[in-house]
Amino acid sequence: MTRQISRELQGHLTEIVLQTFADRVLVLVTQLGKVGNLIQATIPDTTPLFPAVQDPGQPNLQTLPEPPASIQLTPLLGNAPSQHLQTLHSLYAAQIATIIWTEGSSNPLEVFRKGVIVGIALRKSDGDDDGNLTESERSVFAGVMSMVTELVTEDSK
Repeated sequence: MTRQISRELQGHLTEIVLQTFADRVLVLVTQLGKVGNLIQATIPDTTPLFPAVQDPGQPNLQTLPEPPASIQLTPLLGNAPSQHLQTLHSLYAAQIATIIWTEGSSNPLEVFRKGVIVGIALRKSDGDDDGNLTESERSVFAGVMSMVTELVTEDSK
């Protein structure tokens, strides 16, 4: 099954395609119209996953499930042009996979979790060289996670 969504985030058209296969899930996130860096995320079937917990002090803030410590990220193709972007791409892959594993499961006790391959091609931002995220990067990240959550919850209906 294939689902897709597009929105403008920080002035750039951002497209996400979610394609489910028998053994894996492919998620492409692009602002450049191409696949970009491919990273596979996997976790052991016995790893517990917990849904996102809403902070009562910030009810309007989007909450995301926390990626498990046992997540394994494997670069498959391509590489980010800087260490900062490589770290950011890893963060995207881990969070997208965690959303798919927690939100997309029709059975919370499901023991087989498909590997998730994430393709990321985002416009270069004016990120800090010291590794800090800019407000623009935070905004795009939040927008992408909202779009992925929407696709996954739509896919599980």
